Amino acid sequence: MNERKFYSMRTGKNPNLKGLGLEEIKGFFIKLYSQMHSDGYFDESFGYFCVDAGDIPGSVVDIEYDLIVKLRKRDLWPIDKRALDYKEDDLFDMIEFLYDNVSKPVDGTYHSWSNCGMHWDTFNKSDGQDYFRIKINELLDLYEHPFVISKSGEILHKPEKGFERIFEADIPSDDENIYSRVDSAIRKFRRHGSSLDDRRHAVRDLADVLEYLRPKLKSLLYSKDESDLFNIANNFGIRHHNDKQKTNYDTAIWLSWMFYFYLSTVHVILRKTEKTEKHDSKSS
Repeated sequence: MNERKFYSMRTGKNPNLKGLGLEEIKGFFIKLYSQMHSDGYFDESFGYFCVDAGDIPGSVVDIEYDLIVKLRKRDLWPIDKRALDYKEDDLFDMIEFLYDNVSKPVDGTYHSWSNCGMHWDTFNKSDGQDYFRIKINELLDLYEHPFVISKSGEILHKPEKGFERIFEADIPSDDENIYSRVDSAIRKFRRHGSSLDDRRHAVRDLADVLEYLRPKLKSLLYSKDESDLFNIANNFGIRHHNDKQKTNYDTAIWLSWMFYFYLSTVHVILRKTEKTEKHDSKSS
């Protein structure tokens, strides 16, 4: 079901149609963390306060030390005091750090003295991460730059509209030469901070997968179509470096087009091959 768009969004009159800036996003991030912290989603990892017993430690005994070890950064904690000073990299690092430490509170006891509140002792990590990802993606959807947090807890560039499902689809192959290369290409292309060179390498990885699949291509494509497929990578500054390469084009747009084209082609070839092999096995 498509999310409903209200009047000013539908008519293009909303002043924030292109998204909110980093400063506003950081403010809303503090609110989101505070609410989830209050609801017990970080009690298992970060502990909680009891009016009788004082500070009850979680599995992460020293959060600032843990941040140094994992992020190699200082001055990120506590979130409510530090987050407004975050750079974009800091914000995304902390989102990923929280993803690793969130868990849904499931069961516990209520401490009524002085309205102390719930003391949770049973948690579900996967449910907590699913909920956190939903809430963070709602927040990131407001950002003026397109990012999402993936199911593995990584901040990635948001897919271009219409291509969301191709990243969710399984790669229909158990061949490590295919699966690992495609997965690596997707990560290089989509990761936060990826450079044009990273994206060029991602396209090259997909071209190498197609080269590996070339014997199967011959039975699925006309010879000219097959030739054109590799001409793009071989003559437009992707796989070779010489004075014959065509490089007078908008690199960012061109690389995006090639990446989606090659990734779609890999999926089509693998699915077509899988379907053919199943048909042949039934016929024999």
